Amino acid sequence: MRTRLVLSSARLLDPGTGSFLPETALAVAESGRIAALGDDREMRALAGPATEVVDLKGAVVTAGLVDGHLHPVTGADLTHGLDLSQCADLADVRDALSREVGRLGRGDWLFAWGLDPNVFGDEPVGIAPFDTVLAGVPAFLLLFDAHSALASRRALEIAGVDGPRRFDQASAEVVCDEHGRPTGLLQEDAACELVERVAPRPTHAERRDRLAAALRSMAAAGLTGGHVMDANGASLALLAELDAAGELPLRLRVAPWCQPGTDADGVRELIAVQGTGGGLWRVDGVKLFMDGTIDNGTAWLERPDCHGESTHAFWPDPAAYTAVIGELHRAGTPTATHAIGDAAVRHALDAVQKAQAHAGRPVRHRVEHIETVPDDTLHRFAELGVVASMQPTHCCDFTRADHTDNWSRRLGEERASRAWRCRDLWDSGATVVLGSDWPIAPFPPLTVMAGARHRRPTRDLSRPPHAPEQALTALEALRGMTVNAAFAAREEHEAGRIALGHRADLTVLADDPLTTPAADLPQLPVLLTAVDGKVTFRDVTTA
Repeated sequence: MRTRLVLSSARLLDPGTGSFLPETALAVAESGRIAALGDDREMRALAGPATEVVDLKGAVVTAGLVDGHLHPVTGADLTHGLDLSQCADLADVRDALSREVGRLGRGDWLFAWGLDPNVFGDEPVGIAPFDTVLAGVPAFLLLFDAHSALASRRALEIAGVDGPRRFDQASAEVVCDEHGRPTGLLQEDAACELVERVAPRPTHAERRDRLAAALRSMAAAGLTGGHVMDANGASLALLAELDAAGELPLRLRVAPWCQPGTDADGVRELIAVQGTGGGLWRVDGVKLFMDGTIDNGTAWLERPDCHGESTHAFWPDPAAYTAVIGELHRAGTPTATHAIGDAAVRHALDAVQKAQAHAGRPVRHRVEHIETVPDDTLHRFAELGVVASMQPTHCCDFTRADHTDNWSRRLGEERASRAWRCRDLWDSGATVVLGSDWPIAPFPPLTVMAGARHRRPTRDLSRPPHAPEQALTALEALRGMTVNAAFAAREEHEAGRIALGHRADLTVLADDPLTTPAADLPQLPVLLTAVDGKVTFRDVTTA
C-alpha cells in the first residue's frame, strides 16, 4: 500500500458514537481513504518516502466538519467592499459610509454588505437616513439576509429605476412610497439585479482570487466540505478552474437554482447536469425557494406578520413548484428548498409527500432554514425522510431573547417563541444538518456548533439565550456537521466518521470539542485540516 498521510499520537474521535477509538494513529492510502488504524509504531511503519507524517502530540482528530448550507462563490463576490455587520444603529452606519465615501474616487461605486435591519429601529427600512452622506454617490448596500438591498438615489438613477416593477418572483419588489417613488429598498434577487447589472463587475481573475482566498480561510477554520446552495453564472467554471489547479481545499456538493418560470426544458437541463463535476466538487441536487425572509416581509406565513406582510409564496403559482418537485423526484434528483415561514415549510413538505405518493423511489430531499414552524409540522420531517437544514447562528445573532428584534416583532410572540426549533426537530426524529449560510453569517464551524449549544449572541455571550430549550448537546452539534451532513449527501457509507474505507476528510483540534464549553468552542485552535488525505491547512506553530 502506498501511503499518502499518517497522523500519529492522536485522539481519534468518532462522531458516530461520541467516543474515542482505541487506536492512536491512522494511515491514508493514495486513494484518499483511511486504510489503516492502529498504534503509532504500526502506522509509521506504513509510511514511505513521500508520505506526510504528522505527530499530533495528543490532539483530537474528528471526521471533517462540513457546512450544510454555504454560498462560497456568491459570498466571495458579495463580501467585498464595506462590512456593515458590526453597525448597531443608524449613526454607526452613517459614520462607516462617510469614511468609505472619503476613500472613493470620482464616479466610483460604494459597495457594502451585512447591514442589519435592526439598525432602523421603528423607522422604515430605506435609503433616506443615508441620503446626505451618499449624495451623488452610486451605492449598493446589501442587507444581512442577502435577499434585499438599499440602492442610493444616484444608483437608482443610473439603473433607470423610478417606480414599481413586476417580476416573475412573486415576492420581488422595488419598494415605493405612497407617491410611487422608490425608497431605495429592493426586495429579492430580481429587484436587486436592476441595479447590480449596471454596477461595475469584478474581472474573472478578481473573482477567482476572492473565491480561492475565501476557501482557504474556510479550510483554516476547520471545514473540509460544504453543501453549496447555488451554481449561478460562472460558479461552476470557477470551481472547476480551482479544482484543476489543485487549489480547491474543500469538497463541495453543488445544487444549482430552479427559479419560478423554469420550463420543462429547464428542469430537464437541471436533471442532466446532475453528477457532473471534478475531483473535489460535483453537482448533486437542485435548490429552490418557497419564500423570502421574515426580516424584509417576504417570507410565506400562514397568517400575515405584524406589518400585514409575508403573505405570499416566492412562486406566483405554488402548484408549479409542486409539479417541479414531482418531476425532480421521479428523476431521482434531491432537492433543497429554502422555506423560512410556516406556510412555506408546510407547502414544501406537502410537495415532497405528493411526489413520494406518485413515485415511491427513495430521494433525500431537504428543507433549508425552517425558522418558525408549528407543532403539527415537526413530525413530518422524519415521516417523509426530509432533512432539516438549519443555521443556529442566525437565531443567535439576528434575534433577541426578549423579542425586541425586527424578526421577532414582525412575527409576534407566538411565532417568535418557535424560533429555530433544533431540539424539537431532533427529538421528533428528523435528521438535522447544521450550517452557516455564509455570507449571511460567519462560516467558522466551531462558531456554528457553539451557537447550536448556547443560542446566545456571538458578540456578547453574557446576554440571555433565545429559546434555550431548543439547544443541542455537544455531540448532536458535532453530528450535525459530520454524520448528518454525510447522510444528507447520501454519503454515510464513506464520510462523516473515522472508519476504514471512509474518506480521509479530517479536522484536527487542539482539544475535545465535546468537553470544551460552548462559550470557549469558537476559540479552540484548529491545528490541521485534510481533504482526501491531503493537508489543506496546518498551523505550523502547533502542529
